[in-house]
Amino acid sequence: MGESSQATGKAHLIARLRGAGLRPTRQRVELTGLLFEGGDRHLTAEMLHEEAAQAGIRVSLATIYNTLHQLTDAGLLRQVTVDAARSYFDTNIGEHQHFYLEDEGTLIDIPGAEIAVAGVPNAPSGTRVERVDVVVRLRRD
Repeated sequence: MGESSQATGKAHLIARLRGAGLRPTRQRVELTGLLFEGGDRHLTAEMLHEEAAQAGIRVSLATIYNTLHQLTDAGLLRQVTVDAARSYFDTNIGEHQHFYLEDEGTLIDIPGAEIAVAGVPNAPSGTRVERVDVVVRLRRD
């Protein structure tokens, strides 16, 4: 990527963060660049930490977690919890569900129109259903 392309990309990331109400700190800009550079992705905090280290970005795992949760709260990421010990952060925030390959620890998007959830109960008074997450668990033969 040329120098002006990098500057344009960085300006886009800064605008995206500001548009979500987040201050574009150096670490947020760098981590957001890693998250969104390759299209739709599913990453754990540990995976992003490893990518950051490989890219020469010095950042603690605690900062990675904080940044991922801030980006999720701001609506830029979607958190997908597959079990009590593992959450993925999804760059695709559109309506969709997931296949989870248990043997590999991999999430695969299921387009929103391909799955329907019936029988969702009425929400208790004073609340509303935000969304329904479906994770279809798979194992390879």
